[in-house]
Amino acid sequence: MVAKVSIIVPIYNMEKYIHRCLDSILVQSLKDIELVLVNDGSTDTSEFILNEYEERDVRVKVLHKKNGGVSSARNAGIEIATGEFVGFVDPDDWIESTMYKEMYEAAMEERADVVMCSYVREFGTHSKIKDFHLPRKVSYEKEEVHKHIQRKLIGPLDKELARPELLDAWGTVWSKLYKNEILQKYAVRFQDLDKIGTNEDSLFNIQFLKYTSKFIFLNQPFYHYWRENENSITSTYKPDLLEKWFYLYQLMAEGTNDDSVYQTALKNRICLNTLGLGLNVIGKDNPQSIMKKILTIKDSLEDFRIRNAFKHFELTHFPIVWKLFYFLAKKRHATGVYSLLIAINFLRKVR
Repeated sequence: MVAKVSIIVPIYNMEKYIHRCLDSILVQSLKDIELVLVNDGSTDTSEFILNEYEERDVRVKVLHKKNGGVSSARNAGIEIATGEFVGFVDPDDWIESTMYKEMYEAAMEERADVVMCSYVREFGTHSKIKDFHLPRKVSYEKEEVHKHIQRKLIGPLDKELARPELLDAWGTVWSKLYKNEILQKYAVRFQDLDKIGTNEDSLFNIQFLKYTSKFIFLNQPFYHYWRENENSITSTYKPDLLEKWFYLYQLMAEGTNDDSVYQTALKNRICLNTLGLGLNVIGKDNPQSIMKKILTIKDSLEDFRIRNAFKHFELTHFPIVWKLFYFLAKKRHATGVYSLLIAINFLRKVR
């Protein structure tokens, strides 16, 4: 019998968190689930923990594979997932007990291809609900899916620029249910981070939404996103992130038919992502001196593709702090950008 939902969890050395995660999934009020655990070459005790779960619960499938990264692990899970819908949970996160029941019922009731929920950011000492400023339930159909969701994933427009922190909030895969028939029919898969740097979730969603007729957003925080253990671009320096991101942008633009709206949205994303490029440079793993870091930032801002994106970049809608940061980036003032990055990075850690 086909499960209603397959839940894929990619795991690499997560012995510290895995019990919390898996226990929250197995107590779901929706009992008809398939839990696909992909061990991506763990070297700690994760492998043994997963085998124990498989022995205890017939709904659990464990796949052991050589280490290949999170995209590879999720793709391996998709290959063996048999549920009507597929969800993803990261192994250091956890979920509310009613999450998949509520989302599956919404999918069936609305005949939706994708259902998304809100989430809670967990910082260890405090929690913060991600506020999307939307009603409890929102439905997008046919062309609305592309104009309002897919385009938003490519980049923001106009007043959306006032909240740059929402740039990729819509792009998470762990906050969603996907119709498995679409995943399999169109072979929608995750890109290797070695090729695109980051944002594999947003790119996956952009590609899935090409085949989506109906998208439901439930403004209920069912998912708990553990930020204390976050391995972000701010902690691991990637010297080639700029080129990887321009390959990412190329893939994001595929199939958007050169529409000026999509092109503007993508250019806005390129401009906003100068923040990510800068945070990557000032990351603790970058051995460069302060002067060298400033010069690296300057080289990025001088890149002709970034300069071209900034030509028509509007600062009108930004709050004052962001307006200052992106004004300095637009003017290619590397020292000023570096100083603000230090302050922004500090605030990100304490909030």
